[in-house]
Amino acid sequence: MKKITLLAILAIAAFSNNANAQSTASATAAATIVTPIAISNTAPMSFGNVAVTGTGGTVVLLAGGGRNSTGGLTLPTTKGKVTAASFNVTGTAEYAYYVKLPTGPVELTGTSDSDKMGVTDFTSSLLGDGNLKDGTQTFTVGATLNVKDNQVAGAYTGSFNVTVNYN
Repeated sequence: MKKITLLAILAIAAFSNNANAQSTASATAAATIVTPIAISNTAPMSFGNVAVTGTGGTVVLLAGGGRNSTGGLTLPTTKGKVTAASFNVTGTAEYAYYVKLPTGPVELTGTSDSDKMGVTDFTSSLLGDGNLKDGTQTFTVGATLNVKDNQVAGAYTGSFNVTVNYN
């Protein structure tokens, strides 16, 4: 009887199928390092010569070129240097990027710390986001100069930041 039981156990063990409750698959991992995006200023912003007739106003420097004035300001025939700021962006070809312009006023200071004007409403020549079609793109930035009543004559300067980042 022991032999028959042992023989039966061996037969069951030999003919039974192993049930697998798990399975394994392999996957690959990859990464691509892209060229970092970079921006450089290639031309400064210049509102040119502005005459104040006692009452302040604004000078709008268009991102696409040109300017106009409001209020008690005149734009003399001898206009001086009038340019929208120009920037060159480089990076990975075909990548889209966004431009962050200043949102608050930027202060221009004259010969004394009390001589100040604000620059606001920055605009870009880009229609929406930029695209590095060949790995590079240039765009311009305009803004509005806010001139006070009886603004003191002289040269005024200041700086502002423009930031770019891949989408």
